[in-house]
Amino acid sequence: MTRIPFDAIGFDLDGTLLDTFRDLGAAVNHALTLGGLAEVSVETSKDLIGGGAKIMLARAVEAQGGLPEDEFRRLYKAMLAFYEANNAVHTVPYPGVRETLERLAAQGVRMAVVTNKFEAFARKVLTALDLVGAFETVIGGDSMGRGEDGQFLAKPDPAPVLKAREVTGSGRFVFIGDSTYDVRAARSAGVPVVAAAYGYCDRPPHELGADAVIDSFGELIPALAALRPAP
Repeated sequence: MTRIPFDAIGFDLDGTLLDTFRDLGAAVNHALTLGGLAEVSVETSKDLIGGGAKIMLARAVEAQGGLPEDEFRRLYKAMLAFYEANNAVHTVPYPGVRETLERLAAQGVRMAVVTNKFEAFARKVLTALDLVGAFETVIGGDSMGRGEDGQFLAKPDPAPVLKAREVTGSGRFVFIGDSTYDVRAARSAGVPVVAAAYGYCDRPPHELGADAVIDSFGELIPALAALRPAP
């Protein structure tokens, strides 16, 4: 068994553990249709994912000229309601996720999810896929409350990554994600980070600035074995 030099791991959710774009795209299109806007290609909805549902919808709306704030708020609420009811229709774990999580657990590695998706949504989809039990905590985009600017303390803010490290024992910690939000959060938290090139990367994977890049989830353990924990 390949052993890794880390006590705990934090995982992004969308584009890292789960392939969620079809259900997210359907929710965006539901909202766009309600607003009289053109739907986006579900395949290209991958390009909208990154900073959470609100940013995802905002990108789609802005691409069509934008909307008044009150109308956008109405569509955003409709999107959330639709996604809550339909967030595990097409969503699946990436190949190798279940097996790799089991191997990590067998080594005594403690694991957490850190996502910009609302915590309740993240827990619901992980429960539907029978994966929530693998993680000691699920930290969502709303879990850490709001900062002084009134915005949720979500990635790229390091607060949720630091919280995940604390909950999992404050030991040798590494983070896995697929976007600049993930890499920036990990860097600010002072922990190593691995980029998931198979995910919804908002920049070419090797330009994200991660310590390692994996092309499939099954490559994770060997990649981690080759890394050094933060001092």
